[in-house]
Amino acid sequence: MSANADLQKLLTWLSPAFPVGAFAWSAGLETAIAAGTVHDRTTTQAWVEGVLNHGSLRTDAILLAHAHRAAQEPAALRDLADLCLALTPARERHDETTITGAAFASAARAWPTPVLAHLPDPCPYPIAVGAIAAGHAIALDAALLAWLTAAAHSQVSVAVRLVPIGQSDGLSIMAALEPAIASLATLCQHATLDDIGAVAYAADIAQMAHETLTTRIFRS
Repeated sequence: MSANADLQKLLTWLSPAFPVGAFAWSAGLETAIAAGTVHDRTTTQAWVEGVLNHGSLRTDAILLAHAHRAAQEPAALRDLADLCLALTPARERHDETTITGAAFASAARAWPTPVLAHLPDPCPYPIAVGAIAAGHAIALDAALLAWLTAAAHSQVSVAVRLVPIGQSDGLSIMAALEPAIASLATLCQHATLDDIGAVAYAADIAQMAHETLTTRIFRS
């Protein structure tokens, strides 16, 4: 029953229907699509896989894991939040993680836990998810796998709408990414903060350049 209850929470919390507004952000992918860098199924999959293995999603997953372990330590959570924001390369990306983090923490109050009082302000999204999952005794491996799957799906959804690549290609990408997501979830369970290091520079530059686009559908 406990495992099923944990699964229920994760399915709800990381569903596109959960009111965090994740659908409004592209993390720079809109810029890459406008520039033609991402223009079909193959380039979409390569972009998302790159961000997973070498970019912000990997960094955020490591920080989520550490927030999960530090859920009962407000000072440690503040330090992790500061580190997360220091590693955020673009202003819009900073807004994305803090706004969705605050929305997640607010919505999660429907599932009370003392950990909510430990969250820093501002609280980046991965810090909020990791700490609150721990507050409900949800296993770290399950939380990481669910969060990374949802994050990858959010990116693919942007491409489905903007390239557009269509639902069938989007689903094929998600199926193809399952091994990479599972592998990263396992890696991040055991990663130290010293293991953080991103080299997805194209994604970082795309995030920085997004605010200069003449026409924008997404907020980042």
